[in-house]
Amino acid sequence: MSGAAGRRRKGSAVTPVLRRAATAVIIAAVCVTTALAAPAAAEGTARPTTTETSGVPGPASAYLALGDSVPFGFDPRVPLGDLAAYVGYPELAAPQLNLALANMSCPGQTSGGFIFLFGADNGCLPYRAVAPLHTAYVGSQLGAALFFLARHPKTRLVTLTLGANDLLLCRANTTDACTSPAEVASTLKTLSRNLTTTLRAIRTVYHGRLVAVTYYTINFADPTVTVPVQKLDEVLAGVTTAFGGTVADGYAAFAKASEPFGGNACAAGLLIPLTGGTCDAHPSRAGAALLAQVLVEAATRQ
Repeated sequence: MSGAAGRRRKGSAVTPVLRRAATAVIIAAVCVTTALAAPAAAEGTARPTTTETSGVPGPASAYLALGDSVPFGFDPRVPLGDLAAYVGYPELAAPQLNLALANMSCPGQTSGGFIFLFGADNGCLPYRAVAPLHTAYVGSQLGAALFFLARHPKTRLVTLTLGANDLLLCRANTTDACTSPAEVASTLKTLSRNLTTTLRAIRTVYHGRLVAVTYYTINFADPTVTVPVQKLDEVLAGVTTAFGGTVADGYAAFAKASEPFGGNACAAGLLIPLTGGTCDAHPSRAGAALLAQVLVEAATRQ
């Protein structure tokens, strides 16, 4: 969710943290971005380019993945532009669902920047300036999604993981690192408004399966990390279900898998390992596979 430029890192953890310097994306575990105005206009078009991992599929078998660095499959160890090495849960779930994937997610994408290209941003714009996305498009991610869905009326699945970078911006832009309940509440209120704008627009052109894949935390034993992520997931899940979607509970899946390791998702092998025994906040291949598993289960239930 948090993006970057060059080889610098910015954090963003999945579920709880997604930051890591200007080029990484962690979904950070505790913050929320303050006031993202939610412009209703969403400009953008998807260009029919294909990458090694995903492109623009045929109209009868499409799966459209939307969101930030978690579905993008961001990995700070991978050279920018090496798309085949960025493997998120959409790349793993699409073959299991027998669907061709168009992955429009962008590292560092906030809910405001998703709607309006120059809205609040945590790294998506700098990333797009120096490296390609899985599926190329111009304008905002929402605008590109609407264009894609209008051109592919038989799209079978749309997934969304969005909101962690809102918290990360709050953390970066407040003197108390977004520890105030009022700041978190304000950020989540804006997130809810932006998600409502997003899904209302999507439902004007698409009426099929819609699944929100929720965030996890890096340490399920730490309430300072888990509580903000739980609240974020509640907003993401609540708005999605209000628009006839369902939820793939990434939080619960990661929590269960981390249990034997004291709630530590890094020790459980679910996060990208770094030198010194630490982990980046993004999902490892095993973590992405677990998110793909809960997504497939949710999509087949709907």
